[in-house]
Amino acid sequence: MFARSTTFRGEPSAVDDGIAHVRDKVLPAVQQMDGGVGLSMLVDRHTGRCIVTTAWEDAEAMHRSADAIRPIRGTVLELVRAVEDETAVVEWEVGVLHRIREAGDGAATRVIRTKGAIGQMNRVVDAFRTGIVPRVQHLPGFCSVSLLLDHGTGRCAVAATYESRQTMSRAKGQAQAMRQEFMEHAGMRVTEVTEYDLVLAHLRVPQTV
Repeated sequence: MFARSTTFRGEPSAVDDGIAHVRDKVLPAVQQMDGGVGLSMLVDRHTGRCIVTTAWEDAEAMHRSADAIRPIRGTVLELVRAVEDETAVVEWEVGVLHRIREAGDGAATRVIRTKGAIGQMNRVVDAFRTGIVPRVQHLPGFCSVSLLLDHGTGRCAVAATYESRQTMSRAKGQAQAMRQEFMEHAGMRVTEVTEYDLVLAHLRVPQTV
């Protein structure tokens, strides 16, 4: 499985319009594309920062969709009045997806971006499966966790979803200790940690573990 994420920062007052457009227009369009699996949207309403992620059956489907997605993305960015130099599009391989329950209304996601050595992604996936997956499911309110890989740069993104902002906050200390141990074992460093409301959860990626 593969995924494309678009991270952008719009005006906070325009974010709800952006959510409605992604839900009503973008999601159906992606679902009709060859190999399109689904879509999710993360939002920080205070800063206007958002992440829209689309999932694809394979790399070929993701690449075939690029031309069709480009104007759709442009409409969303225009609608939320996105800051041009704060928009980033990244294509990922889905290395790990572990889910114990579906995320409902009020769910929240913590996104951890990391950087490691190029060519070490198999080691990272193994460390994640053995060091994170068996333990993270016991955290308060845990729903799912995913590990996305960019083999060409050594960058990864970990997205951990909880039932609510409150449970995510309660799990913070335990999650941070887990994360530090994993980073040391995998030879990676954290470059950014951000928290969002999960406003659209239609990323129908099957479990890998």
